[in-house]
Amino acid sequence: MSGIVIVGAQWGDEGKGKITDLLAERADAVIRFQGGNNAGHTIVRHGETWKLHLMPSGILYPGKTCVIGNGVVIDPKVLTDELDELRGRGVDTSGLRISANAHMIMPYHMMLDDAGEARLGKLKIGTTRRGIGPAYADKASRIGIRVQDLLDEKILKKKIVAALEPKRLALRPFARDPRLDLQAITEEYLAYGRRLSEYIADTTSLVWDKLDKGDMVIFEGAQGALLDIDHGTYPFVTSSNPIAASACIGSGAGPKDIDEIWGIAKAYSTRVGSGPFPTELHDALGDDLRRRGGEFGTTTGRSRRIGWLDLVALRYAARLNSLTALVVTKLDVLSGLDTIKVCTRYRGEDGAEFDTFPYHQTVLHHATGDYVELPGWSEDISEARSEEELPENARAYLRFMEEFIGVPIVLVSVGPGREQTMWTAAGRATAPGQAVPAG
Repeated sequence: MSGIVIVGAQWGDEGKGKITDLLAERADAVIRFQGGNNAGHTIVRHGETWKLHLMPSGILYPGKTCVIGNGVVIDPKVLTDELDELRGRGVDTSGLRISANAHMIMPYHMMLDDAGEARLGKLKIGTTRRGIGPAYADKASRIGIRVQDLLDEKILKKKIVAALEPKRLALRPFARDPRLDLQAITEEYLAYGRRLSEYIADTTSLVWDKLDKGDMVIFEGAQGALLDIDHGTYPFVTSSNPIAASACIGSGAGPKDIDEIWGIAKAYSTRVGSGPFPTELHDALGDDLRRRGGEFGTTTGRSRRIGWLDLVALRYAARLNSLTALVVTKLDVLSGLDTIKVCTRYRGEDGAEFDTFPYHQTVLHHATGDYVELPGWSEDISEARSEEELPENARAYLRFMEEFIGVPIVLVSVGPGREQTMWTAAGRATAPGQAVPAG
């Protein structure tokens, strides 16, 4: 296979960075295709923790081509800080390439994001307030600033003026803010352009060359399918399309370049921010799972909402992405529970039952889960290195999940470390790049 897409199959934070890092060892290139620094990928390797926000997860391997694609919106301060930190920790960043067509997050985008959430009050969406939505809005309005604009002072200044003009009223509360000074913005972003110029490239042609040679290319998504702006729980969604189809749009690859689509899902459910969450736990068990799972946002530090595994939503995500394989993370967090609940349908406030993900916002907001109870296991599974070493009830839990979704599970994670990930029999048969051992 050449092209493999890695996507979140829930509401984000499923552990995509860890899985991408694992596969990147066998890959020739890793392409980040959407989102911005509202995403956070945590990788634990050899006892060291790496928190990436814009950098493709393959960056920890020397010599790998790592592309920030045209579908990403970039805060240049975050990117340059991330580069400095990686270099300071001895990481070779020479393989990084940034699409000249990617759009920039500007100071006024963050102001508008913050003001918009404050204005919504109790109806706020729960954005990270990183300026992501306003940056994508400018892109759609054709007044966005692109990476290539940082290399031409005259064009950059003209485009900033054009972008600020329709925002004057909304930015009135910030009229005296020095961050809105035209000359200051121009000079700041020209400086970023000078720092990033060695990495700026025609990344679409680069991706084509890799694929045409038969190289293994990983397309790395951010967030999760249920936060998709078109197919997620709108308006409580992200500002881009974190589903597999977006891998082509955000990188320049064609649909026929995609061979495999892997969805990453936790063994339970989490969500950050506002919006419907039919299986949410509001009790001591939810608090315990949050603590045991370390469920706090990589980017914001916010506590994640916790719930039982939602197979209705996961099956919806599997169909939406045409998943060819499923990866289950954090199975170890469920150890010690006598019974484990799994949501297999929803119940509306009028008693109506839903076997499929409801399209209507009002229905979904009032839906609660109907559950099947499965036997739990008491054993500590964090040292398991093969499927055969898992307790029978843990294996039965995975089988139930696999059969309900109709997608084979290829990898199972039982801890934060890279070595705490095991290939299943199905995974060993189809693993990309090379044959893999049982553990």
